[in-house]
Amino acid sequence: MKIMKFGGTSVGKPERMRQVKELITRDQEPTIVVLSALSGTTNALVAIGESCAQGNKAQAKQQIDELAAHYHRFITELVKTAPALEKAKSIVNEHFEFLNIILKISFNEALQKDILAQGELLSTKLFSCYLGEVGIAHKLLPALEFMSIDSYDEPQIGTIKVRLGMLLEENKDTKLFITQGYICRNSRGEIDNLKRGGSDYTASLVAAAIQASVCEIWTDIDGMHNNDPRMVDKTQPIETLSFDEAAELAYFGAKILHPASIWPAQQYNVPVKLLNTMEPDAKGTVIQEKASSVGVKAVAAKDGIIAIKIKSSRMLLAYGFLRKIFEVFEKYRTSIDMITTSEVAVSLTIDSKEHLAQIIKELEPFGTVELDENQTIVAVVGHELAQTGEILTRLFDALASIPVRMVSYGGSHHNVSILIPAEHKKATLQLLNKGLFGL
Repeated sequence: MKIMKFGGTSVGKPERMRQVKELITRDQEPTIVVLSALSGTTNALVAIGESCAQGNKAQAKQQIDELAAHYHRFITELVKTAPALEKAKSIVNEHFEFLNIILKISFNEALQKDILAQGELLSTKLFSCYLGEVGIAHKLLPALEFMSIDSYDEPQIGTIKVRLGMLLEENKDTKLFITQGYICRNSRGEIDNLKRGGSDYTASLVAAAIQASVCEIWTDIDGMHNNDPRMVDKTQPIETLSFDEAAELAYFGAKILHPASIWPAQQYNVPVKLLNTMEPDAKGTVIQEKASSVGVKAVAAKDGIIAIKIKSSRMLLAYGFLRKIFEVFEKYRTSIDMITTSEVAVSLTIDSKEHLAQIIKELEPFGTVELDENQTIVAVVGHELAQTGEILTRLFDALASIPVRMVSYGGSHHNVSILIPAEHKKATLQLLNKGLFGL
């Protein structure tokens, strides 16, 4: 059995949904299809929730009505027969009736999760309605019956495996299943969501739970590229990556894949394919256990980085000093991306401002604290980079004109990272494209 996940742009228009139908029926292998909400829906639902949270019921009502009108236009183009259209209207009315009911009750965080879930519930039910109209046998598999997270918001892969296995066994004669991405139940049994990675995470978790033959992630890009196409004119798709290489690229800014979403497939060694809905015959990118070759594969950039330097000539060499520094970040559950040390200072980077003021306050007793915001990490990723001697030479020759703030090399066999001021990001990516790839 294989997994096929389609993002919001892949189902965002009626003609795209029809194209998805063609893709999922191209071969006979049993398939679980994971769908995101229609493009733009989640943002609209977030806005509705924000209006409700602010007590602006009139604005929320207007936003709900605008979104409902969009869905009613959508279904009139998606389905053609009277019975199918009647069923689609019933689906849309049901979910927008719920959204209108929330205007009459007090708003809370749990309700916001309910609001956000409507997007995936709508897209899957409407797609199922369309499949029924065109005679494609399938089963709608509610993600809320098997997808769950614990009290730390981490997926319960063991529980998912058992529950999903039972549902599949109950429908063992079915070859095609449709389910929702992103949504799940939390440890209290409430509707929640996977947050990081969204529907890609769902697809990877389902693939791991059933030991799928492959997990296909269908987007509007032909695989992962060797650089950011929005910043660099000449980029190339990468045919093959190892899980480690893909995870590094995802973590350091490759937008096609969230870093969390690769982990379940990697743990259970399920190959992942990144494919293009608009060009279904393009090779895309295959992510697998082993790297295909040694050397640089791609460059990625992560924005919104904050550099923190703690300078303390009397304490840095003291026993336990670094541990005390790290405990501050652990206390506020803030991850560190890069770190360098000298005899008198330690510099590190974080990518969240959420607890910045508290962190700085707790670091000040250790020494002088300096802050540099608006930084960017540029990561050069490939297999066994630490054993490829010319990489650093080519990298720094290319960046002779760029003010490099920090360098991380050797911590990973797959990554060399540099920290630069954000305003130099575009120039850095272009220079690396020429210096490392000759493009």
